[in-house]
Amino acid sequence: MSEQDLSFPSMGSEARLVVDGAEVAPLRAFLLAYEQRLTRFDPSSELCALNRSRAHAVAASPLLRRAVRAGLWAAERSGGLVDPTLLPELEAAGYDRSRRAPELSLGEALRDAPPRAAAAPDPRGRWRDVTVDDEAGVVRRPPGVQIDTGGTGKGLAADLLAARLRDVDRFAVDCGGDIRVGGVRAGEQPFDVVVRHPLTGEPLDRLRLGSGGIATSGLDVRLWRDARGRPAHHLLDPSTGRPAWTGLIGATALAPTALEAETLAKTALLSGRARARDLLSRHGGLVVREDGEVEPFGRMRPRVVVRLARDVPGAAAA
Repeated sequence: MSEQDLSFPSMGSEARLVVDGAEVAPLRAFLLAYEQRLTRFDPSSELCALNRSRAHAVAASPLLRRAVRAGLWAAERSGGLVDPTLLPELEAAGYDRSRRAPELSLGEALRDAPPRAAAAPDPRGRWRDVTVDDEAGVVRRPPGVQIDTGGTGKGLAADLLAARLRDVDRFAVDCGGDIRVGGVRAGEQPFDVVVRHPLTGEPLDRLRLGSGGIATSGLDVRLWRDARGRPAHHLLDPSTGRPAWTGLIGATALAPTALEAETLAKTALLSGRARARDLLSRHGGLVVREDGEVEPFGRMRPRVVVRLARDVPGAAAA
């Protein structure tokens, strides 16, 4: 079977499937169904039904339980910085609808942003009150605690598809920049992953990746002004419930899975420059400062961001 390459809108961004050894149409259908069931922007979704319920224990499908568990894992892994219970704060900041493109420039947002500070966990730790009970088939949480699966949803989706594709020759699943690659022959023919600069969009370097995950978290994807005219984005400081301005504008992380890479990238950006090296050195990664300087760690080279290469001569994913 020849390699198939399909791109389409998904989860507020663009998904791309590059597969050698399987049909991509069922994979696309899976991602579209995944989004419909877990979106917080459609009142008919299963996630919205969970958040509306006033019961302490709410029946949940295996997919929803998996998504909630991924959010709780990320919260634990990040020390509470990647918090899936900040939905009311996200909506108050203006992320109450799908904002698919920046509504102001990153430069303008940085000019008007408040003083920079590293984010910190919410001292209430509401995510610790959420549990998943697979035997009973329910999610338990205090009524009123609402869950947002968006912080880990793209990485989880990429990993779920990777599990379905592990026996094909090679594959790359790109869910809005959260990427998982693999396959039985991917080590012989690795993919070229291009990393771009969040200020300029300039391609900075290529990373050849045969297996594992890579993800980027940045302030350039969704930017708007809130009801008070302040610049806002979707990455919140849990301790304040407001958008985090840490002095970093982007972070890229490598990891064995897309979920872990996504979590590490978000944690690094929220933590600020001082902690980024400790977070990203093990698997590799980088951060981009507000002045545009790129700091690589581990196996990442100095100038890199994340998109499967389309237009690089000789790129394996082209």
